[in-house]
Order: sequence, then C-alpha cells, then structure tokens
Amino acid sequence: MKSEFSCADCHTQGCKSGDCAKYPEFCLTETLGGDTNEAVVKRIKNSKRLSKILKTSAEVEGVFYGKLTRVEEVVEFYHRMGAKKVGIASCMGLMAETRLLTKIFDKRGIHYYTVCCKVGAIDKSEIGIPNEHKLNRGTGHESMCNPIVQAEALNLQKTDFNIIMGLCCGHDMVFTMHSKAPVTTLIVKDRVLCHNPVGALYTSEGIYSRFKD
Repeated sequence: MKSEFSCADCHTQGCKSGDCAKYPEFCLTETLGGDTNEAVVKRIKNSKRLSKILKTSAEVEGVFYGKLTRVEEVVEFYHRMGAKKVGIASCMGLMAETRLLTKIFDKRGIHYYTVCCKVGAIDKSEIGIPNEHKLNRGTGHESMCNPIVQAEALNLQKTDFNIIMGLCCGHDMVFTMHSKAPVTTLIVKDRVLCHNPVGALYTSEGIYSRFKD
C-alpha cells in the first residue's frame, strides 16, 4: 500500500532532462538536495571500480541502444570493462540455457566459471523446511538452493562480475549479498511466462487482471 508519493506517481520525468520546472512537489531530485548529488559524484570519482562500471554502462547504452540483445550487451560490457573472468550463478533448472550462454561466450573469447544452485546437496530439512514445502513431498532428500556457496565459489574464482541465471526470488538476494563481485541479472525466473515476468504487467489489463483485485 502507498503511504507517500514517490517516482511512480510522477508523470513529468523532469529529472531526465534536468528541467526543474517539471519537478513535482514530492520530487526526490528536489528533496534530496544538491549535497546528495555532490556526494554521489565525489564517491564515483574516488572509486575506480564504480567509475569504470558507470562509464562502461553509459558507453554501451549510448552506442548500442536498441541495437543489441541483453546477451550481446553483456558480451560488449565484458570486453569494454577489460574483464578477465565472469561468474555465472545458475538455477539447475536453467542449465540448458546456461550452456547455450557459455557456447556464445566461448565463441567471443569470454572466460567464465559456472556454479549451479544445488551445489553442496544440503537437504532442505536441515534448515527447517518441512516436507509440505518441498517440491517433491515425502520423497526423502531434496537439495536446497545454495546461493551462499554459489557466491563463495565465485569469490574464490576472483570473478570481475557475476551473472544471475534464473535464481529464485530471495535466493538471488542472498547471492547478491554474498558476492564480492558486482552482479547483473540475465534471466529472471518466471516459469509461468517463460521467464518473461514483465509479461504479467503488459497483460494486467487482460488475462492477468487478477493482480489488481
């Protein structure tokens, strides 16, 4: 439930052009003030990693906007960053898609290391998940997703950045919390919509109107 106005309530997008005449009364650009902006700019200038990521991202956006797929953008980002190795944290159910990605990486000279979500093979019951909340109820061992070990394995590989391939909602958060390298998401899991979650928003006026009930 909405308790206060935020960017979703703004329809002027004055911050895109810096046109202060278009800022609504609740605009964060106004309420945060210039001191915050100065602090952000200073932080970026004082961090080689932050500066490199932001400049490379802007470069890829500016040169290839609307021309490259997200997979191609990741490839371009890797090379323009001067990265040496990328980590891939994959859902086991999306290993086929991950293998397709690694074939593309092989062709484009990208070094990678992949870790699937079931690494460690820890039974879900060991962390207090009851049988009724397992996918295969009452069938004995069912390995939990293990985003902590996924992150730690990639930390050991000293990856320059990591890619999430369909980790569950929540598991992606834990992975990101434990990853020492920056994280980007290539696939967001949505088995109902073929891993295209924005489809629920585009169809919210029709078949998925239940979201607004």
